[in-house]
Amino acid sequence: MKIDIRINNRLFTFDDIHLINQLISTEGEKGRTYLSKRLCNIWDWKTSKGIKRDIACRRLLRKLDDLGLIELPPPLNSSRKPGYKNKTEVPEDLNRSHLECSLSDFSVIDIQVVRGTAKEKTYNGLIGAFHYLGYQQQAGEQLKYLIYGDDRILSCLGFGAAALKVQDRDRFIGWTDEERKHNLQKIVNNNRFLILPWVKISNLASYILGKISRQIRIDWDIYYGNPIVMLETFVEKGRFRGISYRASNWIRVGQTKGRGRYEQTHKQVLAIKDVFIYPLVRKFREALIR
Repeated sequence: MKIDIRINNRLFTFDDIHLINQLISTEGEKGRTYLSKRLCNIWDWKTSKGIKRDIACRRLLRKLDDLGLIELPPPLNSSRKPGYKNKTEVPEDLNRSHLECSLSDFSVIDIQVVRGTAKEKTYNGLIGAFHYLGYQQQAGEQLKYLIYGDDRILSCLGFGAAALKVQDRDRFIGWTDEERKHNLQKIVNNNRFLILPWVKISNLASYILGKISRQIRIDWDIYYGNPIVMLETFVEKGRFRGISYRASNWIRVGQTKGRGRYEQTHKQVLAIKDVFIYPLVRKFREALIR
């Protein structure tokens, strides 16, 4: 039997499928997350930084399950309802003293990927404590960043999966429903951006946005093997004006309808948000419609 499935530049064979079925048979009761991490260990499937590609592995398992080549065990935990917020903790040694200076006062401003590292808990804690939306554990591909001014944390930045449908974004790109479904993974959503409340540094937000736009495409490809071509974000009207995004050359393409993913009555139930996008490549439309 010929199998030709490629995930994150890895080709999977019939022998791989046989191994997965054996593992499900003997250890499937331990859950899908366990299976994905176990397979990553067996295959030595890691990023260049040594982080297991367990999210990519779970995507492979779901694809194989959809094709009827394996039968995944039921999830051990039920899906969380929209609005669920995880419990997080702020590090006890966090420096909360007032900081007011200029960018030039730092010898270096470093944007560090903390996804899959010990510092990820720090990111979760800071977002949970100081971001108005709080911290919510996400499924799927995501990257989390801590921004340091020399050795002091100044900011947090998070990215995850793009919104499924956004009328004004989709109209701006000009793709069909089929093209959107096929290429949506090439867009990444900036879902969290926090400057710590005691940090007062002029132009810090736009500086970070400018720097991350030059870094994230490389980071995402390293971690997930998925070249991305555009960033998006949603800025709540009445709360923010998107000044830092505009200053960093993000493009406002419209606004949301306030319906949310789960709303079935076509009525506004959420805050209206401005939709901003940032192309990472010059011919982004061609990359998103082919």
